[in-house]
This record gives sequence, structure tokens and C-alpha cells, in this order.
Amino acid sequence: MPLNLSALVIFRQVAAEGTILGAATRLHRVQSNVSTRIKQLEEQLGHTLFVRSARGLSLTQEGEILLRYADRLISLSNEAVDALNAAEPSGTFRLGTMESTAASRLPKYLSLYHARFPKVQLHLETDTAGGLCRRLLANEIDAAFIAEPLTAKGVVAESVFEEQLVLVGPASTPATGTPPRMDGETIIAFEEGCAYRRYLQQWLAEEGIQPGDVISVGSYLAILACVSAGAGYAVVPKSVLDMIATEGKFRCHALPEKYSRIRTLLLWRAMFRSSKLDALRALLPTLNGQ
Repeated sequence: MPLNLSALVIFRQVAAEGTILGAATRLHRVQSNVSTRIKQLEEQLGHTLFVRSARGLSLTQEGEILLRYADRLISLSNEAVDALNAAEPSGTFRLGTMESTAASRLPKYLSLYHARFPKVQLHLETDTAGGLCRRLLANEIDAAFIAEPLTAKGVVAESVFEEQLVLVGPASTPATGTPPRMDGETIIAFEEGCAYRRYLQQWLAEEGIQPGDVISVGSYLAILACVSAGAGYAVVPKSVLDMIATEGKFRCHALPEKYSRIRTLLLWRAMFRSSKLDALRALLPTLNGQ
């Protein structure tokens, strides 16, 4: 028998809440109805989906597998309804973005978007460019802002912003007018998958520079704090630096032209159709040469 979409919605909510009571409350159902639907789903599939304990419910290995498919099926169902609906955009819009874009570029456009389309519930999630591509292809988000280059297949992209990248180092670094030699110096960056980290590594390799350790951190505030403390060097968008008071905290160095400019792309799956996405695209700038 085909899986019932309503049963999958209940299953996903139980997985999220960890209790039948929590899921029933969220879904405005009685507990007995939720329990029955989960039992029926387990009988249909021939697998136990949850482990019961004093602390609540946790997914079994089979439950983890089903949850991935449930997320995709529910998302596709919502996407189909949205694609056929020519009315005002509404519903949940899961948007992924790099932290720098979320902080320096998107506030203006998301404010406009919310004012014009109040029926849309925006869910903004941050990750590295690599992580966003993986989540987009896994149907975990609807669209994403990532930095070039684009390597993912089965997606459509539009160039929407251009960032100027600068190298920042400790304030004690001499102002020579050219980037300093960084042999043995510590690099401070986001984890692997960050496009700006990849640009920095490519530039260092091209220059024959052998850096020292890499410190992986999770935010630009942490990156800049580490640089200010003299821990190492980082590459950051100038638009991020323009948002905070940086004078005297560290020294900025221009990168070679080849590595000083990078475009931000708006990405979505090739078969994805959504009035919510169309409304966002209409608000954003579009760069030539996408």
C-alpha cells in the first residue's frame, strides 16, 4: 500500500517532539489518534519506528531512514500545491544562506519580502556553501545563497550579489601595500566547505605559501575576534567589515584581483517551481554574466 501523507506528517511530528503528547498538541489531535496512526504505520512497514523509554521516543535505524523520505515527500507535496497555486505566495519558505550574506545583504530584501508577502513563513538557515548545496539537493531547503564556483548538478543559479574579499591580520602586521607572506601563519576560517576559505587556500597555493594550522570557527564575530587577538589571518567580505567597528583592531590587506571579487548565487533545484521563490527573485538584483 502507498504511504499515507497524513501519517507521515504525524510520524515526522512525533520524531520532532519526542513524545506522543507533544506531537498531538502541535497537530491539534488527541493522543490516542496519534498513537494509533504510528502503530498502523509500523504495521504497514513491518518495522518498529520508535524506541520507547522513560525519557520519551527516539527513532530506530528504520525510523531514521523513513524520516529522510518523509521530509522529501512532504516537501514535494507542498511544492506541488504551491506550483499550481497562482494566488498570493503563502506557506513555509525554507531559505539557506551563508552567514555573511545573512548578516550584510539579506536584511533589506527579507524585510521587503515580509512586508509584501506576510502569508509566507520564512525559515532562514545558515551553513557553508558546501553544506547548503548538500541540503538543497536533499530537499531540506527550497533555495540557497552560496558563493561561486558552482559545482552541483541539477540546479539553477542566478548571480545576485558581488562581494569584495579582503585579507585581515593582526593590527601589528606591517602596512606594506601588498599581502604579507604567511608561511607558517595560522589561518582562521569556517569549516571545510566554506567558499571563502577555499579562495584563501587557492591563493596561498598559487603563491607557494605554506601556512601553519587552521582554526575552524562558526561565526564571523569569532573569526574577527581571533584575528584581533593576534591568532592568525582570515579572508572576509568587506560588506561584513563595514557593519562593525574595526578601526585599530586588525589590519586589512588587499588581495590580488583574481581573488578579490566573488559572486553570490541564488540557487534552486532545476525542477523546483514556487511562487514564493519567484517573489524573492523579483526583489533581488541580478548581475550580468551569471
